[in-house]
Amino acid sequence: MKVPILDLKPACDELRADLDAAYRRVMDSGWLLLGRELEAFEAEYAASVGASHCIGVANGLEAMQLVLMALGVGPGDEVIVPSHGYIATWLAVSHTGARPIPCEPDPCTYNLDAERIADCLSPRTRVILPIHLYGQTADMERINAFAEKHGLIVLEDAAQSHGARCRGRAAGSLGHAAGVSFYPSKNLGALADAGAITTSDAALADKLRHLRNYGSKVRYQNEYQGMNSRLSELQAAFLRAKLPHLDTWNARRGALAERYLRQLAGAGDLILPSVPDWATPVWHLFVVRTSRRDPLQRHLAAKEIGTQIHYPVPPHLSKAYAGAGWKRGDFPLAEKMAGEVLSLPIGPHVTADQVDYVCEHVRDFFGSA
Repeated sequence: MKVPILDLKPACDELRADLDAAYRRVMDSGWLLLGRELEAFEAEYAASVGASHCIGVANGLEAMQLVLMALGVGPGDEVIVPSHGYIATWLAVSHTGARPIPCEPDPCTYNLDAERIADCLSPRTRVILPIHLYGQTADMERINAFAEKHGLIVLEDAAQSHGARCRGRAAGSLGHAAGVSFYPSKNLGALADAGAITTSDAALADKLRHLRNYGSKVRYQNEYQGMNSRLSELQAAFLRAKLPHLDTWNARRGALAERYLRQLAGAGDLILPSVPDWATPVWHLFVVRTSRRDPLQRHLAAKEIGTQIHYPVPPHLSKAYAGAGWKRGDFPLAEKMAGEVLSLPIGPHVTADQVDYVCEHVRDFFGSA
């Protein structure tokens, strides 16, 4: 049996008629940017997360960067970011001229640890930027309480958490604003790069609509030094076709995660995902940890089971931040996770038999140790 880590074709096959209809609507309209499909998707996605506004943009990185720009974050400012996660979150901060300040993760959930935020606070701190990593929200109640106490903005990185909830509220509505990615591999994925911002701040939303379009809402009248970061009509139409299926697809992911949790309990030194009682994850990834990660990955590859490491190089040790003054040992939890995490196949079109096959060979690996 072959079990790829990711296969996007089955989703396209399931929705082929809807995706074809979406394509035809856009082609027949003759309107490719900032049109009716985008307006409709923005309204539908905002409603799905419980936010007042959605602003479609080109990708998730620029979604976060645009929010920071709109807030006036720039050189001399600091933004608290997770030490463990994808580098895009850090890059969004750096592109504004501000400095990312890494905060170590909760060792159980891998999300930014609310207990450690105070250690990162300085007079220059403007924003806290938690990632809802692997499809599970950070502890936003505690993060928001800290931010309110210190007069800080909270910007969610909701790129991996479409449909996830924290104490009943949806990711994307848990902070002052959220940056969202619709990269094809996400729970709600477009057929190319795509992103959005959600917020219930009307003034912020209005400024963001200018900033994504060269700082202009009326052609040739530029009110800000903006960017070209627009979600196309075609990708908006594809996302409209997929959005009604998100809850069903997330439920399929949840059933597979439960299957993994049952079958892998007690296998060697494997650390399974931990879910707090206030969290409703959507299992964007199913991430395990083991001190024997690399040989386990090779063992599974020999059985034609795809895996991936999210993420093998902590941002503070990447060449991109070589000049920032950080060194190995500065963020030991992030470094430990980078050496131990392994993502097993999960998705709405992975089958129960495939999960059973993966679990069989994970258990075999540890049984032969």
